[in-house]
Amino acid sequence: MTTELNIQVTEWGKIGDEIINLYSITNANGVKVNISNFGAAIQSVFVPDKNGIYADVVLGYDTLQGYEHDDFYIGTVVGRYANRIAGGRVEIDGKIYQLTTKEGGFHHHGGKVGFNKKVWQDRLFADGDSLGVQLTYLSADGEEGFPGNLTTTVTYKLNNANQLTIDYEAVTDKPTILNLTQHTYFNLAGHNTGSILDHELMMPNQYYLPVNAMQVPKGDTENVKGTPFDFTHFKTIGHDINTANKQLELSYGYDHSWVVKQTRSNELVLAARAVEPKSGRKLNVYTTEPAIHLYTGNFLDGSPGKDGSPYGFREGFCLETQNYPDSPNHPDFPSSVLNPGETFSSKTVFEFDWDKGNEITKPSI
Repeated sequence: MTTELNIQVTEWGKIGDEIINLYSITNANGVKVNISNFGAAIQSVFVPDKNGIYADVVLGYDTLQGYEHDDFYIGTVVGRYANRIAGGRVEIDGKIYQLTTKEGGFHHHGGKVGFNKKVWQDRLFADGDSLGVQLTYLSADGEEGFPGNLTTTVTYKLNNANQLTIDYEAVTDKPTILNLTQHTYFNLAGHNTGSILDHELMMPNQYYLPVNAMQVPKGDTENVKGTPFDFTHFKTIGHDINTANKQLELSYGYDHSWVVKQTRSNELVLAARAVEPKSGRKLNVYTTEPAIHLYTGNFLDGSPGKDGSPYGFREGFCLETQNYPDSPNHPDFPSSVLNPGETFSSKTVFEFDWDKGNEITKPSI
């Protein structure tokens, strides 16, 4: 147990001539977060349970090589455009751009080599009651088909309130589109403990975005009431996941976005709460983003992660704060266009807690 925040840096390896570091930030409660400048990845998060026993509650890899070969975006920042764009064609100011696409005809998670496979420039910083690392990546004009030289900065900071804050900023020299997210897989029982279906989840959001066969939003919103997508009150993730429902069948489980806001704003709001009953560990997610995407690890295939543990079907879940998927194809969705002279700004807070009688306070923006 430490009495104050501290940060340690370990050289984790190299990619070419570029050094890859692992930053370990620990707070006064012993909560520890490991972050790498490869893929801007959250590699580990250690949190105590109700008995004071610490466990690593996120999926990941012990080595840099694990992230180099990862196919599941585990723990990384996804961009330039997270989630899917049908057809991969976008129109910006009357000009058509063709983005890289996957088999099936859609752009996915930034393209063939997205932000999750990039080396980010890193620096340490202290900010009042927080310590953290700031990561910056310059995406060149034309990368994966996107216009504009885009400079993205992701800042991770941890405080003694057990809040891991992620601040995103970006600027461009040409009109472009942008949708960033953090793709950590959580298992609050411990990264190597199996199914996440007994986790209890609450999302106070009344509407979600149904998808088509390409798993992109159809363009409408649907009220969650009376559907398996109703998490407005706590229920286990597994409660309805195997229900005979076309939307669940399309995605082999939950792989959908819920509406947090209908327009962009800087207001930081609660988007989700998760509880693992046996350990007493809890996670609250706050965001300024318009949507939160629940993914229940439906394509994890047993590939080995930390400690050689196989990560199988539905053994981790993601709560990805982001814009609505496929927004360039839906004028009614919040815009994902970023213009020169503007600064994209977004904030997400992962707040950890455990059964000990403490009240949770909303983080300040």
